[in-house]
Order: sequence, then C-alpha cells, then structure tokens
Amino acid sequence: MKVTLPDGKELQLDDGATGADAAAAIGPGLAKAALAVKVDGHTQDLARPLVDGAALEIVTDRSGADALELIRHDTAHVLAAAMLELYPGVKISIGPPIENGFYYDFEFPEGVQFSDADFAAVEAKMKEHVAADEAFVREDISVADALARFRAEGQDYKVELIEDLVKNEGVDTVSLYTNGPFTDLCRGPHAPSTKRIGAFKLQSVAGAYWRGDSDRTMLTRVYGTAFFKQKELDAFLHMLEEARARDHRRLGKDLGLFTFSELAPGMPLWQPPGMAIWNQLTDLWRTENRRRGYEEVKTPILWDVELFKASGHWQNYRDNMYFTDIEDRPMGLKPMNCPGHVQLFKDVRRSYRDLPLRFSEQGLVHRHEPSGTLHGLMRVRHITQDDAHIFCTEDQIEDEVVGCLDFGFDIYKLFGFEPRLELSTRPEKRLGSDEMWDQAEAALENALKRQGLEYEINPGDGAFYGPKIDLHMKDSLGRSWQLGTVQLDYQMPERLDATYTGADNAEHRPIMIHRALLGSFERFIGILVEHYAGEFPLWLTPTQAVVLPIADRHNDASHEAAATLRAAGVRVRVDDRTESTGRKIRDAELSKIPYMLVIGDREAESGSVAVRRHKGGDEGTISIDDFIAKVNDEIAVERGEPAAIASATSGA
Repeated sequence: MKVTLPDGKELQLDDGATGADAAAAIGPGLAKAALAVKVDGHTQDLARPLVDGAALEIVTDRSGADALELIRHDTAHVLAAAMLELYPGVKISIGPPIENGFYYDFEFPEGVQFSDADFAAVEAKMKEHVAADEAFVREDISVADALARFRAEGQDYKVELIEDLVKNEGVDTVSLYTNGPFTDLCRGPHAPSTKRIGAFKLQSVAGAYWRGDSDRTMLTRVYGTAFFKQKELDAFLHMLEEARARDHRRLGKDLGLFTFSELAPGMPLWQPPGMAIWNQLTDLWRTENRRRGYEEVKTPILWDVELFKASGHWQNYRDNMYFTDIEDRPMGLKPMNCPGHVQLFKDVRRSYRDLPLRFSEQGLVHRHEPSGTLHGLMRVRHITQDDAHIFCTEDQIEDEVVGCLDFGFDIYKLFGFEPRLELSTRPEKRLGSDEMWDQAEAALENALKRQGLEYEINPGDGAFYGPKIDLHMKDSLGRSWQLGTVQLDYQMPERLDATYTGADNAEHRPIMIHRALLGSFERFIGILVEHYAGEFPLWLTPTQAVVLPIADRHNDASHEAAATLRAAGVRVRVDDRTESTGRKIRDAELSKIPYMLVIGDREAESGSVAVRRHKGGDEGTISIDDFIAKVNDEIAVERGEPAAIASATSGA
C-alpha cells in the first residue's frame, strides 16, 4: 500500500500497516516523537491501520493545536481515573478537550462536596497515572457488551450515551479506551500513553446540567489544562492571571466606565468616564468616515416585520430578534442596519453617476443573546455597530473592498493591532445561486490578491447572503479577536428591489458591501480596556490630568488652571479634597490618570504646574501653556499626526 506525505512524496508500506509503522518507516526519531496520525485530514491513533492511497501526516508535539488536543483529551481520562479511585461511587459522564484545556463532568456520591480545595489530592493521584506511562488501548466491542459493562459498574451516563448512539446513529459496536485500571467509552483518538502529558493543572469547578437540560441532574464540571512542557503551562497560567487582572468588567467598575442593571440585562449603562472614551472613538469614526467619502445616516430601530421577511433576516435571525405589536401591527427591533440603508437608497431615484454611494451609521441594533452567554461588554443584547454600506456597480467592487481594508488597517494601526485576514466562503444555508457565489467569492479574493495581502480560507463561514473578509487581531496578551468584516451582497438589493439607472438608461441592481471595522463600540471598548489594562493612550483616556492643590489656599488657582486646560480641550478635574498630596497622588495613580498637576505657593503665584507622570515620577514645573502644548504633541504622536512643536518628547 502507498500513502502520500505532506511534501507530496509517496511512502510504500505493507498491507495493514499502522500509523506507528509509517512513522517508523520515515525514521526512528519520528517514530519516537509520534503521537498520532492524520489520515485524509482526520486524526487517528498510531495503532490503527491506514488506508491505501491516503494523505498522511504524522502528529508530534510540534503539531500545534492537533497535538495539544490529544494530550488534553488524555488528561481528561486521567482525571476521571483519579476521581474513581479517590471517590468510590462517583459517576462519570463526558470529558472532551476544549479550547485551552479540557473538562470532565461528574456526579459525586451523596454527601460529597467537591471544590478546588480538593485539587491537590486529585492532581497527586493524576501524576501517579502519568508517571506509570499507561498505554491508551482501544477496544471495539458490541453494544450489548458495552451496556452490560457500564450497567454493572453503575455508570448510568455511559449507558445513556450508548443508547443514544444506537438510536441516533444505528451503531452496533462502540469503542472503549483503557489506561491502567480505567476504561472509558470514547471515540478517540489518544496519544500512545499517559507519559506524553508533560504538565497539567486543574483550574476551576462549575455546575453543569446533564445534556444542558435544566430539568436533568446538575453535575460537577472540573476544568483543567495540559501542555507538553512545564514552562508552557507556567506561561499559560501567567497569561490567565494577567487576563484576570485586565478583566474589563473589573476595570470598568474600578475606573467608573460602565455598569449593568438587572432591570436591563445585557445592556450596559455608561458612566461619564466611559462616555468620554465612547465619544473619542465616535469622533475618530466620524472624521475618518467623512474623509473617505461616507455620508452619515440614521435609521429607526423598530420596523414592520415585513421588511425583515423581505430582507431574509426573518428566516435567518428571527429567534434572536425582539418583537412587539403596535396597533395590531407586528413590529421588530432591527438586528441589522442594512435593510434600513436600502430604504434610504430607494428613497431617491439613483443614477450610475451616484455610485459608489457610501452610507455610515452608528447603528443601534438588538439581538437576543441567551442569558448564559452574556459577558460584560463582549456579549451584549444592545449593540452599537460602526456600520457602513456601500452601493456600487460590479466594476467598482474591488476598489471599494480595497478601500474598506485600507480604512481598517489605518484604524487598527492606532491601537497597535496587526490584522490577520480570513476569506469566509459560502455556508450550507444560503441565498442565491452557485454562480453568484462563485462571482462574489472571486471578487473578494481578487481584491486581497491585488493588494498582496496574506489570508486564510475559512470555508462555510460566510453570511447567508454572501462571502466576507473578516479581520482578526491579537491584543497585548496574544488573544485573538475578530473585529472588522467586509461582506459582499448580491441578494439584499434584489430582495428589497433596489435599482439605479445605468448609462444605457436601463434599470440595474446595485451591489451592496456591508462593512464594519470596530465591530461594535461596546465590544471594542471592552477589548481596549483589557488590551491597555485600563491605561489608555492619552488621546483616549477619560481624564487626561488631575490638578492637585497642596492646601486649601491653592484651590482657586487650581480651579483656574483647570478652566484654562478645559478651554484648550484637555480633559481635567480638580482633586480639592482635604487629603494629603501623597494620598491624592496615590489615588490618581490607582485611577490610571496620565498626568498629576501639583499646585503649591510657587505654582499658584507663577501660573505654572508641577507635572508628575503616571508611573513615571516628577517631570518638573512648566507653565500651563507649555503643558497644553505637551499634551497636544503627545496626542499627535499617538495619532500619527504632525507634532505641534519639535519638543514633543523632550519633557518641555
């Protein structure tokens, strides 16, 4: 038999050869390092036979996510084995690998209260299984034998899983995996033995209903993670600690940016400091849109449901929408802005000379997200999109897509984000013909190639009306976020009967490009809070300076200085509490205010301020005018604009 390796070379093997045989045929080093094999893209155990003519890839500890998923699945089994030994009578359910780790769900015997205080004992028992180098051995047995086995062991959840496999998939055999004394119902695959688990850590305990059904038993879910090396685990745990310290929900509360109310779940309430950030982003959004030829519009949030039926949102988003009746007329809160923008396009008779026509809107939409998925600003029900829609001709598509991408790159550069691009292609559930999708996908791909941009294909993840280019970026902790999207739509103009008059004096359909760059203002601000750990660049920070009078007699001079700064556009406040200057400085540092301006006798008399930088210490005494110039120059540098004076970074 023959298999094809990733470099295109063919490998000759004996009939019935396994993945382990293939690795050994390539070389002893690879045989030792091999964890599993990918056969035609599907991962399987080394011990399983290969298929003649298959594309073969050997999975090792250098295979990234595929390798980590294997040992995390292994570790979930080791966790279950340890639990059965430590807690006789515990019932086990499922334990899959997940992003960044694994979990296993347990039903503990009555009277047992498991918590993270028990982790040390469980981890010690798990380490015994890892050190024992227990092989993972697969066995395929009949359904009848499997049911008899798990019924005898009192493992009711395994019995139910097998019965469901028979009912839903018609199986007559199931696979079991054994390591040491532990045998589990499992599809696999697994690494050769427990010894391949280099380092692991149990992380948290949570409740989870069996099968996600609130009418079923509440199980105890134990989360953990695993890596090949201890240093990789240590780095991951450090990143988690950093992420907890940067959690936008905590920082948002500490910095007084936003809050939430049980009376409006999933809908943030913005405090003045949060609105300062919001307004700076709005000014940036509005200025840059105007500079690129967008015209700002505003559309209602409530529409007759007939609009959503015509647009296709009724069929595809109805379960995530909110509805009401007004005078017996069914109405819906919009989940998208695009149908409203088509109505604006249709309101005026359009000519080919009007195209491309670019509408932008800070559009408020509502989507019903399940309460269990709500997460601070990252997952909300009340969403303000930095939305735009471009109406253009077929010939204008590539230029407009390139313009959208360049716009996005300019915006992200301000925040130090480097985008990673994905071209998402036709989903299984979609509108339009295959020919239309071929044309639309080719147009987006041509725009990417024209700019020499690297991109990945994300098959099947396009919108129901057209393909899209998604822009992902990593924050300061290396976490990836999908922010921007550029989507090509042939469907909505036709469904909503939008037309323009061409040069031939005939009616034509415009092409519609959906474009968002920040994604939503709420989520983008949440990402920025965590990216900067609450220490925003000067242009974006809510309070740029706080004036600190040393004594009560300096209050008037402090308020006068603040008034001068406000008039010059500096966001400033005065801390005239009867506290020591040291205490005021400490509080300003905790509030992450960039500049502290101390005013005593000398400063009050000369109209100057003693400048102290957040985390930077004293910077000397300068005039208020010089401080204003210093702020303006620093902001200009941050924004990539020409500095007002040459001494922008000299400390003035």
